[in-house]
Amino acid sequence: MRLLPTCFAAAAMLTVFTLPSQAGDAEKGAKVYKKCVSCHMIGDGAKNRVGPQLNGIIGREIGAIADYKYSKAMVKYAATAKIWSEENLDAYLESPRKVVKGGRMAFAGLRKEKDRNDVIAYLKENAK
Repeated sequence: MRLLPTCFAAAAMLTVFTLPSQAGDAEKGAKVYKKCVSCHMIGDGAKNRVGPQLNGIIGREIGAIADYKYSKAMVKYAATAKIWSEENLDAYLESPRKVVKGGRMAFAGLRKEKDRNDVIAYLKENAK
């Protein structure tokens, strides 16, 4: 009965490939976020710099900081995406120039999914 072990192996592989992505680690995200601090502030007293402050970014309207001048490309993106969800923030952090073509963010992006998950966890925990 060689079929039975093959079925178990196939079921195990299917389970591995259908598990949801791992939640991020906010502590590790704080370390990855250091790449962002030259342009973005977060926490008490956060102010806009080259980029807008990131307090309350998850669930916030895109392009909604009143005293920050967004690029035309970001304003256009805001008209379609509306709210910073974890999903569209993840895509933006992976490749800002791909998501918002013509945007001003010079950062190339975070290629590793784990890094993006960690930064998002950090933002959720610290950007209130």
